[in-house]
Order: sequence, then C-alpha cells, then structure tokens
Amino acid sequence: MFSCLKMQVKYVRYIVDWYVNGVYNVNKRNGKVRSFKKVIKYIFKKLMALSLTGCLIFTGCSKQPVKKTDTADYRKDWKTAETTPFGRYPEEVTYTLGKMTGINNSNMPKGDTYEDNGYTRYLKKKLNIQNKDIFEAGENDNYQETLSMTIASRDLPDVMVVNDMDLLQILVDNDMIEDLTQVYQDCTSSRIKEIYDSYGSEILDNVTFDGKLMALPETNIEDGPSLCWLRKDWMDQLGLSAPEDVEDVEHIVHEFVQKDPGGNGKGQTIGLVCDDELTGGCGYSYEYQTDIIFASCGAFPKQWIYDRNGRVVYGSVQKEAKQALQKLRKMYKQGILDNHFLMRESSNIIELIVSGKCGSFFGPWWSPNNPLMSAMQQNPKAEWQPYLIRTDKDGKTSFASQNPSDKCVVVRKGYKHPEIVMKIVSALFDDLRYGEEDVGEMERYYQENVDPTARPLAINVDYKEALMRCYDSLKEAIQGRKKLDDLGLLEGAYYISCSDYLEQKKEQKAQKSWEDWAAYTSRMTACSVLGKGQTRQVKSLYFGETKTMKGNWWRLEELEKKAYLEIVTGQKPLSYFDEFVKEWKRQGGEKIRGEVEKEVKK
Repeated sequence: MFSCLKMQVKYVRYIVDWYVNGVYNVNKRNGKVRSFKKVIKYIFKKLMALSLTGCLIFTGCSKQPVKKTDTADYRKDWKTAETTPFGRYPEEVTYTLGKMTGINNSNMPKGDTYEDNGYTRYLKKKLNIQNKDIFEAGENDNYQETLSMTIASRDLPDVMVVNDMDLLQILVDNDMIEDLTQVYQDCTSSRIKEIYDSYGSEILDNVTFDGKLMALPETNIEDGPSLCWLRKDWMDQLGLSAPEDVEDVEHIVHEFVQKDPGGNGKGQTIGLVCDDELTGGCGYSYEYQTDIIFASCGAFPKQWIYDRNGRVVYGSVQKEAKQALQKLRKMYKQGILDNHFLMRESSNIIELIVSGKCGSFFGPWWSPNNPLMSAMQQNPKAEWQPYLIRTDKDGKTSFASQNPSDKCVVVRKGYKHPEIVMKIVSALFDDLRYGEEDVGEMERYYQENVDPTARPLAINVDYKEALMRCYDSLKEAIQGRKKLDDLGLLEGAYYISCSDYLEQKKEQKAQKSWEDWAAYTSRMTACSVLGKGQTRQVKSLYFGETKTMKGNWWRLEELEKKAYLEIVTGQKPLSYFDEFVKEWKRQGGEKIRGEVEKEVKK
C-alpha cells in the first residue's frame, strides 16, 4: 500500500512539474498567465481524464491484491485444507482429469458441461477446486480404450477413474500412482469412513497393495435380486395373473408373443429381451439378463461360491448351470426368449421396449429411469409393473451378492494434492448430501434425473443398505411421519418428485414430468416389492485376481460365453456343456479354482 502511494505522489509531481515548468512558464512568457487555483483545477482535470481512460492511478492501485503468502494465517489455511476433509484451499487448486462421461451429456441442463455444472460449481464454492478435463469418454463407448492408451503412454492426468482391476495392478506395478493411505486418514470424513465400513474390510482390501491404499473405491449398494418388469396393461387385456415363479413368466411372455396385445402385428411382438452376456458378472446390477432363471435351477454363473460339500467352486461350470441352459434353450426354441438377442445391442433392446414391441425383461429396481421413462413418454397409457419371482421351493428368491466395488479413483504419482480425491468424495457424498443447506440446484439435478456421471468423479459412495434406507425415509415422509427438513438431499429430492407424482395421480391429471413417475416407480413401487419379498443372498466369495487369472482368465471368459450362447441357440447340443467344462479345467480353470480357494481360506 505504501509503495503504491509513493507511486501516486511521484506521478502527481510529474504532472505538476510538467505543467509548471512547461505549459505554465510558456503561457507566462506569452502573457497568458493563469492563477495557481486554475493551474490546480487544470491538473485535476488531466488526472481525471487519465483515470477515465484506464489509468486509474488511485483506485487501480488500491485494488491490487495484497499478497498473504508469508503470513501465519495463510500458511495455516493451506495446512487445514491439505489435512482436513472440508478445509477450503486459500487459492484455487486445479487438477487435470480423465473424465468418464454419460449418455446424452449425462442428461445435464442445457449449457452445463463436465467442467462447469452443479457439481463442479459446488466444489468450487466449497473447496476452491476446479477440474480441467484431459479426455472425456463414455463408459460404454471408448473409455476403457482411452484409459489403456493413457496408461501405456505413461502420461496420466492428475486424477482418473479406473474401471478395470488389471489396469489398477499395472499402475501399481509401474509405480505410476500415489499412496493414499495417509490422506485417507486425514481428509476422509467420519461419515465416509463409516460408509466404507458398512461393506466390511474387503472393499478397501481390494485396492490395498502391500499395506498401502492405492485407490479410493466406488461402492455398489445392495440392489437385491433382479425384478421381472411386465406390461400389466397387456396382462389385464389377456386376463393374466401376476407371476410368482419362472414358469408363470414363461406363460405370460408366450401369451404376449402369440396374442399380440400391443397390436404390433403377427410376429412383431418380441419375447423376453436379453443381453448376450446372459448373466451379470457382479450380481444383479445389470439389465436384460437371466440370472433369475439360472437361480431357479440353483445356478450362480460367474460367481465363486461354496458347493454343498463346502468346496469353493466356479458357478458357471456346475451341473445346475447345465439345467438352466436347458431351460433357456427351450425358451429360445419356443420364441419366449427373443430369437434375435445375439444381434441386439443395448440401444436396440431399449428401442424395442420404448416402441412397445416388447413387454417383458428382467432388470433392477432402477429400470424406470432407463429405459421405462422413455417408454412412458412414448406411450403414457402403458403400465409397467415390477414382480419379484421366487426361485426356491420355500418361496424365497435367491441371488448372488455383487462385487462391492468394480471402479476406483487413482491419483498420478507426483501430483501435489493427492488429498483432493478424499475431499471431493467427502464433500459430495457427505456434506452436500447431509449437511449443505443451499442445495436448490442439486435438488433439481436429482428431480430431473441427471446421471451421476455428471460428477467430476463418475463414482458413487453410499451405505451398503442405502436403497432400503432411502425407501424407509421416503415412506415415512409420504405417510406424514417425517418432514422434508428431516431428509437428506437425496431423499428430499425424491420426496418432492414422489409427492408431485402422487398429487397428479390423485387429481387424475396427465403427468407433467415423467421424471416424477420414474422416481416414484423405482424408489417406492419397486423398492416396496423388494422390501415385502423374501430373499436369500448367496455370498460370492471372491472378486480379486489370482496369479493364473492374469494371463488366462480372458480366454476362459470367452470360452464360457461361446459355449453358453451356442447351447442356448441350438448351435450345440446340451451335452456340449460337459465338453466345455473339461476344456475350461484343462485351460487353467481348475488351477485358478485352487488359487481362489486358497485366497478364500486365508
């Protein structure tokens, strides 16, 4: 400030000297003498003119930021930011990001980008951080390829999501990422630690190498078993009752195909749509798969489980899987299973459902968000209903536990602020969700069904039992036993949507927002079905990677998929399953089974 004042005085002196010794003396010699008062007025005018043209010598200097880098308070602020979950950086911290994106710009409002949206604006306000995206790629498009190329080039962004444990292993082996052990302890909030604890130790163990935490994992909440989604309006038209078991589902779909209640024309109504993977590798978090049909035969493909003798086995090569393939083979032959499923991409399946050519599929509780919201927009008179299908003789529905985490976030080795990942997760999944009061923009995000991939880190961190926690809170609020203020951000946003839906339905008005319908149907209708049902979870024992798996597992996966599809579609006889099992064991499957058993028994 003092130096600035000195500069101002010096500049004024220069103007005065210039005028007095120059203009004033010349005028004096020419007989055009002005009074000293007029001289001062003239100088002031000149100074004001200069200030108006941008030379703001008084105000401009006073607005120069005061450097605080050497102050104790400044150093304390940095220390707090670097060692606590919610401490705000005293200066903006940028981080380069490898961004996993979603479909349709993650359904963000017009004008929002992955660098400038509700989440990034909140993080800027809360922590003073900003992402600069090095690359943006969709998870179902080319993210994996882009990630692999990035790792191969050894030119990593500061932060990125890794969706393959093999790639994580490569990053660790080549010393390319930071050890996050200490920053996890310092900069992860107590609630986030509690969330991870709800999954047991295995979720952090999966990203711990030689005692060092090398990544922060995503959490996959407990989704429960897959539901059977059916066109109830078609069922009513044909006089069909609610299904209870797989045989009931077969009958209903057969009637849909044969009697064409949707008026698509002969042969145009498609049977049960199905992904060519047939079963999900991490439990039941995938759509359009037939895990329930396998479970009805006591089979749990792609899972490491105990057999009846307590031996660790791979579910895909057990005799129960053969029985399930026989059932699917029969369904395919009868047209109950879509006869063209091998040629369908996910987008093709969605189009069949949206266009009304298909009235049946297996999917999780969140299926109303995608694809059913689009289907309802296309045909508001359609009525989609979820059903829990029993698989066991005692009336229960068995399902395999899923991988608690199949994604993680890593930090580039050498990045100055590795704690930034912990702070982002703590801010988004603790403070924003449970503590922040100014949440208007984020409430709109939830209500408008903005995809979670809009977040800088395209992961989710929530309690294992988060689904039923949310359902219980919503139910209490709808029944008047809880107030909106008692709900967290997530529950509050869904409560508003559910209330709007129920109000429109009560007044028998057309739905103004199909997002509201999707919120209610997923969070209330589907979750109610799950909550009232009787389920039995079969524990999946292992999600890691053994030594032999590293080089052989991809071959065994290809062998399995090819055998399953050839049997179901009739290209191979059912007896081929036994040949497949022998070949699977010969190519390393039995050796891997032994390695997994050792890991499980540790």
